[in-house]
Amino acid sequence: MTIAFVDDHPILLSGVCQLFSPSENFQVVGVGSTAQDVIDIAKTMKPQILVIDLNMPGHVLEAIATVANEYTHTKLIAFTASSSIDTAIATLEAGVLGYVLKGSTLDELTDAIRRVHKGETYLSPRVAANVVAGLQVNAKARTTPTVRFSRREEDVLRFLLQGCTNKEIAKSLSLSEKTVKHYMTVLMQKLDVRNRVEAVLAAQELANNGTLDTE
Repeated sequence: MTIAFVDDHPILLSGVCQLFSPSENFQVVGVGSTAQDVIDIAKTMKPQILVIDLNMPGHVLEAIATVANEYTHTKLIAFTASSSIDTAIATLEAGVLGYVLKGSTLDELTDAIRRVHKGETYLSPRVAANVVAGLQVNAKARTTPTVRFSRREEDVLRFLLQGCTNKEIAKSLSLSEKTVKHYMTVLMQKLDVRNRVEAVLAAQELANNGTLDTE
């Protein structure tokens, strides 16, 4: 498995690379220390997994979104000291599949990398329960009794619930990414949510209640 690390703490960066470099199961193909490095490494080195800090020079969330949408061969894991629920939600919404706290063990980070490589989502136990609970409360608070969707909106929503990116949805439905973004905006307005993650949870809540409807 090819892997890269981006962190602006030189000692931590060196240490984590040394832990993974001798492994027969991992090949470290790149390192960096800025948000721009996240994009550059995904574009040029094409690692299967990119582990990144969130507190670095540059716009890290924008870099995450760019990689998640344009360089889908690379899956992203946030490796951070922040256990903030809002930070975790924003980072997941931007496109990471893993959120691991820096106080975690090497075994946990390795497990997270393996799971994300399989396409699964991983959150450190210390933040997972609070993040899920917070998202569910927000989604339920904004859920209206009945939300109606057009057939095309339902198609977009179906792929969204499968975890597809805008680019993947556009390809599957033979639409432009601009058109998919328009549908996403409409869906978020109808569901009264702020981001992609909350849209999924709100739609799941409607489906579970049997109030998800189409025109």
